[in-house]
Amino acid sequence: MRLPPTIPSASAVYLLLGTALGSLVSEQQNGVPVRQVAIIGAGAAGSSAASYLQKYASADGVAVNITIFEKTDRIGGRTLTINPFGDPSIRVELGASIFIKKNQILHDSLDEFGLKPRDPEDGADPTLGIWDGEKFVFTVDSSDSFWWNAYKVFRKYGILAPRRTQKLMESTIAKFLKLYEAPHFPFRSLTQRAYELDLVEATGVTGDQLLKANNIGDEYAHDIVQASTRVNYASNLALIHGLDTMVSMAPEGSMAVAGGNWQIFHKMVEKSGASLVLNTSVVSINFEANEEHTSERAKYTLQTKSASVSGDKETYPVLFHDVVIANPFQYSKISTDDGVIQVPIDEIPYVQLHVTIFASPFKYSPAFFGLEDGEAVPGSVLTTLGKDDDPSSGVQGAGSAGFFSISNLRKVVNPDTKKEEYLYKIFSPEKVTPEFLSGLFGVQVPDTFVGNTGELDSDTVPISWYYPYVFNSYPKALPRVTFQDPIVGPGVYYTSGMESFISTMETNALMGKNVARLIVDDILENLGGAAIVDDGLEEDQRPIRFDCDRAGTNGKENGNEKEIENKDNVLKTRPTEPVFQDI
Repeated sequence: MRLPPTIPSASAVYLLLGTALGSLVSEQQNGVPVRQVAIIGAGAAGSSAASYLQKYASADGVAVNITIFEKTDRIGGRTLTINPFGDPSIRVELGASIFIKKNQILHDSLDEFGLKPRDPEDGADPTLGIWDGEKFVFTVDSSDSFWWNAYKVFRKYGILAPRRTQKLMESTIAKFLKLYEAPHFPFRSLTQRAYELDLVEATGVTGDQLLKANNIGDEYAHDIVQASTRVNYASNLALIHGLDTMVSMAPEGSMAVAGGNWQIFHKMVEKSGASLVLNTSVVSINFEANEEHTSERAKYTLQTKSASVSGDKETYPVLFHDVVIANPFQYSKISTDDGVIQVPIDEIPYVQLHVTIFASPFKYSPAFFGLEDGEAVPGSVLTTLGKDDDPSSGVQGAGSAGFFSISNLRKVVNPDTKKEEYLYKIFSPEKVTPEFLSGLFGVQVPDTFVGNTGELDSDTVPISWYYPYVFNSYPKALPRVTFQDPIVGPGVYYTSGMESFISTMETNALMGKNVARLIVDDILENLGGAAIVDDGLEEDQRPIRFDCDRAGTNGKENGNEKEIENKDNVLKTRPTEPVFQDI
């Protein structure tokens, strides 16, 4: 597999040399104190945090030095492209594939960075069907007129269900978009904002419950809406909250970046001027070993370990005022001194999604889908539950279909045979097997390709190129009314709390932007000599505290997932935002 280029190797080496570090450790820049900020992770949130941190700092006349630590050899996190047949002219999104016009950060980045959008459906088979493991419950052809397709929807599901779903989606997304604007932006507490914007009305119930409460018919919910939650979040309506359900129904104006969505985040890092340290994991965050400066908030030391250099961890030669943890903490294996993280970080279950991309000269077998020989099979197949299926998660949740979606992406030329073949993409809860593919295409697929990556033997005719990948793709979005807030300690920020609220490229970038604004506001506050004091006590008298009851969690600090029986059970406590005492 050929990964997209990131930072030229010479530049990456330069960033690790003492000449680069000389500027990092400076205490002042043109007489203005320099804030040293570490960002752990160069995915959507970390890249966005770096970009907006530099932008806000520059606009407000403050100085920041940013260092990004990324454990892999690339920028972009779950945005990743691959090249079928090793051909660099063909790029296919393996990870996060699309965004929409209402995704302000990503959409605006196209113009800002001079990137070209592309239609993600370009070259794809225009037909789409929803299959329940036994029969197609609905099919549509995007090449037909809008009115003909609308007629097909209304004929099967009536007018009210689609219209009510559209109105509910639009009103829900309109509430969410207020997070981008003052007075809701920036936010120290995501939980508080969710209450202020009445979004807990959607997050506190399942998709099923939200649709029923809005009088949306069961058949439309089961067929259309559930197919959307399955392809977007690998979840059925009974086990996904209503906000993610509405996000799944908002694909209007979908687009991607020509050459790969990762380029947005690469450009963000590039524009930030941050020092980028690739192939390096942060293994611990510790307080500075200095007992003298008790009047200042403590600085942090980071210990790192390089993937390319064997041996013990090393202390990075910069003291940091702020640390942004921009990846799921439960996978980071970072240890911390006591007191570094003062709000326990939720450990939340993630969906393990198998993404398989492969090429074949064969089209789907009609018999696999219960059709007669010669009947056309839609090029893209979304799935929903069969009548006797269990809506639980994982393998069982896939139901009779056994997968979440299959797409015929486009035609490609096999460089060995010089003939056109079909490029397919499958989302499934477990590894694709040769037995499954044999049934899908109605030909015998041998075992030899399973577990291999890259180009196959030329005599393996049914599958000519094959690439499997496993993502911890997004949290299991169970209903909840509290969310991990972005400030978890004095000068320590966490972005992945956004994942349980809405998990998309855009929302992770929004949390990065939010954290950047909070850091610069904190810098300005310190330069002005003012602190947020709401209790009448002097600065050195105030304990570390949270003016927040975690939105009705009965005194528990964490807002873990909780299933809500109905909308009336959504708690109405409105928490205030947490205030940290500097140490």
